[in-house]
Formats: sequence, C-alpha cells, structure tokens
Amino acid sequence: MPMNEPQPAPAPAPALPTRDRLLDAAERLFGEHGFAATSLRTVTVAADANVAAVNYHFGSKEGLLRAVVERAMAAVNGERLRLLEELRASGDRQPTVEELVRAFVMTGARLVERSGERGVSVARFLGQVMSEPDPAIRRLFATEVGPAEGQYLDALRAALPQLPAAEVAFRFRAMVGLLGLYQSSALGDLHPGDTAEIVAPAGDDAGRLVTFLTAAFHAPPTTDEHTASPG
Repeated sequence: MPMNEPQPAPAPAPALPTRDRLLDAAERLFGEHGFAATSLRTVTVAADANVAAVNYHFGSKEGLLRAVVERAMAAVNGERLRLLEELRASGDRQPTVEELVRAFVMTGARLVERSGERGVSVARFLGQVMSEPDPAIRRLFATEVGPAEGQYLDALRAALPQLPAAEVAFRFRAMVGLLGLYQSSALGDLHPGDTAEIVAPAGDDAGRLVTFLTAAFHAPPTTDEHTASPG
C-alpha cells in the first residue's frame, strides 16, 4: 500500500445489547437518585431504549431493579461463599469472629476493584438500595443476598455462643448497614468537621471497619438495664 494512501478507519466498537444498556443506565441512575426518584423514562432515555424493551427483558421497573441487584451481587455472593468454605475447611476449629468479619467486609469493600470501570457506580447503587425507605425494595435486596449472608450469620452465632441469637442478628444487620455506607462513600462524610485531627489517613478504612466491627461483635450482651426505658 502506498505510503500516502489513507489508512482505513478502525471499525467502531460494537454497541452494547439493549439489555446491557438498560442495566448500566439503571445501575447508575438508581445509585445516584434512588429507585423511587428515578422514572423508567429517565432510564430508557439514558439507555437509548424504550419502555417496551424494559417490559420485554425485565417485565417491570421492579424486575429491572432485581436484575441490577443480581448482576451486582453475583460475584460478591460467590466470593463470600468461597471464602467461608475455605475457613470451614482450614482445620478442626470453627472460624473466628475476626475471620468471618474480615471475609464478609473485605469482599464487599473490594467491590469497586472487581467491577472495573463500573466499580464506583455499582458500590453507589448497592449503598443506595440498602438505604431505600421503601421496605419492599430492601426486601428485594435481602432476597438476593440472603443465602450467602444467612450462612455468615449462622457462622457468627456459632462463634459467639455467649450472645443471644437476636443480639448477633442485630449486630450483623449493623455490619451490613455500615458496609453499605462505606460502599457508597457516605461513611467518609459522616464526621463533625473537616480538620486533619479527625480525618483519618486514606487507604485503610476497610481495615478499620473490620477492627471496629470485630470489637462490636465481641461486646458483652445487652442487659435489661441498657434497654429499659428512662424514668
């Protein structure tokens, strides 16, 4: 080919299938604005699709949300279960509280890294879903994560026989909530100021979360004195 002959333009990257475009747009918009505040039209415009495509692929807006949650949590659930199996197979002893908390928290904390360019969007979406005011939305999320989280809860109860089952369950829910705040980057904003004295160095907040939550699980059981109404 002569040196002065123009080179052919590279072939354009193939467009994502409609289903994937809808999932990507819903993930980003639900994460930024919440499920209730995001109209289906807003999602379809962002995805260059239409409502009929949503109905065809997902059945409804709620079906679209379920599919986004399934896609976001599939790798996390699988990795958590794999780590739990490794802990259970590591010897004759049961997994310790710290091992269980670390496996659970660090898997969620690394969501951004594992999801590549979508990582920030995925983490923000999951944090938003867990804080949705509509209990039906939270139940939908719980259904998707229930099998993996249920096994971790059972393992923590076994590791903390001195605590009532309800107490362990409450602390587990608190762990999930704090992890959601961390994933959505909201946890870093929850401080009473912006001075260097109270803002921790960046880089190991997930490790600090593991330390804090491990200590919380090891706290003594709540007594009637602590739960009694004042006066």
